[in-house]
Amino acid sequence: MLTIIDYKAGNVRSIQNMLKKIGVKSIISDKIEDIENAEKLILPGVGAFDYGMEQLEKSELIPLLNRKVLEEKTPILGICLGVQLMTKSSEEGSKTGLGWFDATTIKFDKNKLPENYKIPHMGWSEVDYNTSSKLFLNFLEIPRFYFVHSFYLQANNENDVLANANYAYNFVAALERENIIGVQFHPEKSHKFGMQIFRNFVENY
Repeated sequence: MLTIIDYKAGNVRSIQNMLKKIGVKSIISDKIEDIENAEKLILPGVGAFDYGMEQLEKSELIPLLNRKVLEEKTPILGICLGVQLMTKSSEEGSKTGLGWFDATTIKFDKNKLPENYKIPHMGWSEVDYNTSSKLFLNFLEIPRFYFVHSFYLQANNENDVLANANYAYNFVAALERENIIGVQFHPEKSHKFGMQIFRNFVENY
């Protein structure tokens, strides 16, 4: 079973609805037994970094998630704030992240953006991806995804970088290391391209 982790900081219903459209059954849960029994996990997220970490801490799920992800190698997909929480820290807050990636979360640099480029970056952007990744199989055209974010991923290990996008300058749009995958964009808002991302995650990991 695929379990969408409900830690009161994510748009869980829209993700479940998108999975339903492609014929994938899922549950939304914060129950220990549901996460323990999950074959795959999705960590969604919207909002501020510290709030997200506080909600995960309140849920008391972090030790279980560390075991499932780091020891049992359960595939997990982080979305937007979800992938940011997988990094070590964020310029947005003071809390320590999960640290599953050797990466940090940083804010778009206003000095690098033309005047007409606003923060947050909001809208559709093409993604340049690693063609060897199973997450990006079967795209017959350049994929475009919907983004809403003021912060993005800065990877210390180039081998973890799965995809890049551009907002006046290039930024990391997705990370992958073994069973841990994270995307800065919202596949649940990205129509056919997002459906293919979910389909690839479910079928190939």
